[in-house]
Amino acid sequence: MLNPRICLIVGVISISIFPVLVKWAPVSGLTSAFYRMFIAVIFLLPYVLIKNQLQKPDKSLWVPIFVCGMLFGSDIAIWNLSIHYSNATQATLLTNLSPVWVGIASALFLYDKPGKQFWIGTVVALSGMVILMGVDTFTQMHFDKGFLMALTSGLLYATYMIVSKRVLNRMKIVSFMVYSMSVSSIYLFILCVLNGESLMNFTPVVWGVLGIQGIICQLLGWLTISYAVQKLDAQRVSLALLSQSVVTGLIAWLFIHEKISLQMIVGGIVILIGIGITFIKKKNLS
Repeated sequence: MLNPRICLIVGVISISIFPVLVKWAPVSGLTSAFYRMFIAVIFLLPYVLIKNQLQKPDKSLWVPIFVCGMLFGSDIAIWNLSIHYSNATQATLLTNLSPVWVGIASALFLYDKPGKQFWIGTVVALSGMVILMGVDTFTQMHFDKGFLMALTSGLLYATYMIVSKRVLNRMKIVSFMVYSMSVSSIYLFILCVLNGESLMNFTPVVWGVLGIQGIICQLLGWLTISYAVQKLDAQRVSLALLSQSVVTGLIAWLFIHEKISLQMIVGGIVILIGIGITFIKKKNLS
């Protein structure tokens, strides 16, 4: 039987290397996003067919599955582009604000309203975002493409989490991943073709990087994290996932010599503390 704590560590490391690979690989963000989804589906589909684990969804689930695939594909594509326009660490930190957006959406549209401590955490996290980007950025409204794309990515992922929860309550996660990633692959392929992105004639090294993104970052990363969620306290898993920003920053600094300023460090720490506070409230209510 697999150790869920080891699976969690493997999952965090697997998803943490993705932004660095995107920044380093000489391919567009759209191309990288397409192959991340497509390669993961190629390796996962034969397994679920052989093991007879591909569950046919109810008719009522097809629309949300399709929406999830579009949302996740858009999230990865925009996140990849934000990494190219800024840096891996900043893009990862801003995308990790998605739990805050989920809580705000819950307060506005769902019956499960977040409590007082969630709003305290939200204020702290948003304060960290201001520190990270600089007060002048907000007072003068000088937002660069990387910042706006990373925020959009977080909003898309938050929406994906809300929609996917409805589906995952009624079907197995492996089956959901096959359908959702297949939709993402088709959607991203169409975007690549429409935008004239190169999809072939890469060097063996680039193909290797794309393979790592699909097999390690997408497939291994999210399967191990999903397993950890099933076996461990979801609160602890959620908090552990916040370390992705730290691991990404360290890897980016070591391998692609990405500069990390003191302002980024302080802002990033404040963001993580704020998000951590929102999770702690959930634990106290359980």
